Amino acid sequence: MSKLVKKMELDALTKTFTGVKDMVLLAPEKIGSLLEYNIRRDLRAKKVRLHMVKNTLARKVFKENGVVVDDKYWSGTTLVAWGGDSIKDLSKAVDALMKDIVKKNPKDENKLKVKIAVADGNSVSLDQAMKMPTRLEAIGEIISMIMGPASEIAGALTGPASSVASQIASIADGKAGVEATPAA
Repeated sequence: MSKLVKKMELDALTKTFTGVKDMVLLAPEKIGSLLEYNIRRDLRAKKVRLHMVKNTLARKVFKENGVVVDDKYWSGTTLVAWGGDSIKDLSKAVDALMKDIVKKNPKDENKLKVKIAVADGNSVSLDQAMKMPTRLEAIGEIISMIMGPASEIAGALTGPASSVASQIASIADGKAGVEATPAA
């Protein structure tokens, strides 16, 4: 491969993967054209993209983007899946696809394997990636952590004030009742 062609491929990969920090690296083995079409179609419906990469070029591109992937995963055929709303959605889509492939044809069990998942630039297993919270789930957890103590503080501030107010109201009602009784 000439240096010019290699530079063009490197530039194309850099443009394709600019800003991509969440992905799943897959190892396809002897996938037929029909199975590949079905894989791509199913993932496209879930807003997941696939790209077959040359390992040496992909390693350079991802290293420049700050993505940490151990060198042992850059061997053999590598198919990069990225997209979706979060690493959780991406991982679940890939996992569901792999289960669906086996369900349709048990002979295709070893046709597509997961090498590693990458979440926010760091390598994690697919199981860990499926358990990671989405952005909205993380925001919800943070808000609930903030609201819990805040509601307790509000309760502590309003509790004594409301009991004092109710006592004042009952005394005011009691004086009105006391004045009405002697007059009768």
